[in-house]
Amino acid sequence: MVPGGDSRWNGGARARVLGCPAPPDFVSWIRRLAVRPDARLRTEGPPVPVAPDAPDAVVIGAGFGGLAAALRLLARGYRVTIVDRLDQPGGRARVERVPGTGTDGTPGHYTFDMGPTLITAPFLFDELWALFDESREAHLDFVPTTPFYRIRFDDGSVFDYTGDQDAMEAEIARFNRADVAGYRRFLAKSETIFETGFLELGHVPFDRAAHMAKIIPSMVALESHRTVYGLVSKYIKDRRLRKVFSFHPLLVGGNPFSTTSIYALIAYLERHWGVWYAMGGTGAIVTGMADLFARHGGTLRLGETVEEITVDASAGKPRATGVRLASGESIEAEVVVSNADAAWTYQKLVAPEHRTTWTDAKLAKAKHSMSLFVWYFGTNKTYDDVAHHTILLGERYKALLDDIFHKKVLADDFSLYLHRPTATDPSMAPTGHDTFYVLSPVPHLDSGTDWSTETEVYRQKVEAYLEATVLPGLSEHVTASLTLTPQGFLDDYLSVKGAAFSLEPQLMQSAYMRPHNASEDVDGLYLVGAGTHPGAGMPGVLSSARVLDTVVPDPADLVAG
Repeated sequence: MVPGGDSRWNGGARARVLGCPAPPDFVSWIRRLAVRPDARLRTEGPPVPVAPDAPDAVVIGAGFGGLAAALRLLARGYRVTIVDRLDQPGGRARVERVPGTGTDGTPGHYTFDMGPTLITAPFLFDELWALFDESREAHLDFVPTTPFYRIRFDDGSVFDYTGDQDAMEAEIARFNRADVAGYRRFLAKSETIFETGFLELGHVPFDRAAHMAKIIPSMVALESHRTVYGLVSKYIKDRRLRKVFSFHPLLVGGNPFSTTSIYALIAYLERHWGVWYAMGGTGAIVTGMADLFARHGGTLRLGETVEEITVDASAGKPRATGVRLASGESIEAEVVVSNADAAWTYQKLVAPEHRTTWTDAKLAKAKHSMSLFVWYFGTNKTYDDVAHHTILLGERYKALLDDIFHKKVLADDFSLYLHRPTATDPSMAPTGHDTFYVLSPVPHLDSGTDWSTETEVYRQKVEAYLEATVLPGLSEHVTASLTLTPQGFLDDYLSVKGAAFSLEPQLMQSAYMRPHNASEDVDGLYLVGAGTHPGAGMPGVLSSARVLDTVVPDPADLVAG
């Protein structure tokens, strides 16, 4: 059920350039309950030239959410400026390169994508180029990865997770043949949730209580009161297989044991569109989006920090008037879009007197996602039997997640996600070498962990585990090394508490209960990114820019006003 001709989903005629088939005539009653005909993408028809009197829009942050938002505003005729404090675009998707010499003696680089690495809804990128009547394929090459993930359990057994039904059922049967039928029922349930939670609700605003009330019957029918793990356990009985089909919330900062079952849609989303990799890494996508923005007249200002969102409250409700930079310069704008962390945006950039909803007291009570410890490393050999994406699950599952999310303690054990882009793209390392990163979920900074002393200790533990499991001899072959800790998420990305995914995706922090895409407190201020609706992850962040498209007025309306 790929979205197609429905203009509420993909912008009418230009969306059909993407080659997506129209949705079938039949729509389930659950999905029909969620339909929001009022939420319409405004990026329809050809791009609107920037008129001499076009209103200004300033976007804070050049991450995926900020770049996508800026492109949509630009296509609608706004004069758009992006401001980012880092020296390169991408935000958490920035790139680091470390020189190295290949086994053949030629110089090269280890290219480390510092953030997200996989693509699960490629049409969201295709759509951005289509806004300007261009083709993404002419600038970026997406290739499928198989398996999606190789999951290794602590006992050494392995499960290859793919989008092939027969292959998946064969893998399940190796662990518990009786769970094959349960998997089919779970997949059908995941599809139903996907149709409503992503196709209908993933791109629409929730700025009114009535919008939330309207979907309550759908939420009840979809069993959103269950957790992801609870829903999986309803269909799957094998302990190891329950882990296989419930880990996905961790990809967006959620605990499978507390995240609403709506996030089970990720399982079907991956199956529906596949798991893809951009040749050249995620950094190639960032470069492509930034070039597209510049090519069509956008202004990108790097290495400059926004200190304040300026606000005028003289006419009643506060209205954003632009931003003030650390240099003292002010940039006036009729529209301000923040791709910064939502909590940081309100706590640090909007004065308290202008906030009645997202007050400091309310933000202090909010639950933030876990954080991450990430070790980026290169090796002077290749590990050809290691897949592109490997998940190494430790012995503990729920108890480890309790330590991370509830107790806020740094455990001695861990589960890991290992990314080896050179399995698909050898250009990411010097000739004959490998590039990796390994990611370990850890508590955010409320744990009190002193990462200035703990970083190397923890890195060595991770290295030893990898060496004992999937990367033999690793310690003798590491030739490049970088780390990112929860403190880095705070210092580098201004993420409150060093949370890697902003606000935790719990039921009571979703949709209407999340910071709105159109600020409740300040007119003319809008939010995109992980901390607003629909949430974290590449599809969520890109979809937040689609939501923005439905709530920002047309430039002509602002000029007339």
